[in-house]
Amino acid sequence: MTSIPEFSESELWTVRSTLEERYKRPIEPDQVEIELRLDPHSTVLTPCPALYWKVDNANFVIAKVGDNRYRAQFFYRLYQTYGTGIEEFDDITTCTVTLLQVQADHAVKEEQENEK
Repeated sequence: MTSIPEFSESELWTVRSTLEERYKRPIEPDQVEIELRLDPHSTVLTPCPALYWKVDNANFVIAKVGDNRYRAQFFYRLYQTYGTGIEEFDDITTCTVTLLQVQADHAVKEEQENEK
């Protein structure tokens, strides 16, 4: 089994820069390891490097599942987990921007529903 490479300095710079642009302040994602089922037809869990950060009450995770392959999700509580609608990204910039946009859209929708 091949191990998945850690995030490169270029990938880290891209994520940090995108977060700073979005939040207007530096956000330093934690480099963590998570286990994912990479094959939907298997129960085998694979250790994957991931980036985790929290802003306000939202938690974000970008997992690296291969060379230039990423999965992303955000959550509020364990039972409130959301994806981007895209199973896998081949570009870290697109992955990060899409994740942030989907979460922002979700937050606006939740706020509008709470006002009703």
